[in-house]
Amino acid sequence: MTPRRLLVTVLWLSLTSAVSAGEHASSDMAFDTGTLTIDTGEREERLSVELAKTGQQRSRGLMERDHLDDDAGMLFLYEQERSSRTSFWMYRTRIPLDIAFIDGAGEIAAMRRMPPCEAESPGGCPTYEAGVAYVAALEVNAGYFEERGIDIGDRVALDGESVGRDGER
Repeated sequence: MTPRRLLVTVLWLSLTSAVSAGEHASSDMAFDTGTLTIDTGEREERLSVELAKTGQQRSRGLMERDHLDDDAGMLFLYEQERSSRTSFWMYRTRIPLDIAFIDGAGEIAAMRRMPPCEAESPGGCPTYEAGVAYVAALEVNAGYFEERGIDIGDRVALDGESVGRDGER
């Protein structure tokens, strides 16, 4: 096992122990919801999103889900800008996903495709590095962005307010 995979495994085990000792990590974890709008410059796409705002919610994400509606997603929100070197993974995530990393200006700065990971341990799953600094990340069904012509530079708003930190927010 490489040092990186060992570190990922140790961090995962620490996190799951902390979650099980505290709040529930079940699939019925409560998430606030909102309406997300992506402005492509030509049209607006709307999604119903669950908001992952706490560390436990962000760690849980879309794990253990068998379905995600076509017009739904999960928005991971952070209080501080995240490094371009931070990563997402698909451990225990059954749905193929696309992820968009949203920068401080509220624009999509990078996108990745993330297939499900069938490994039985977290260290067996690949990670998907952001490659850009970001303040939020949006996960949707794989193919969503491509099918709707959503691309880097498109603007993202949650309930009418920019998801970015550089403007009104």
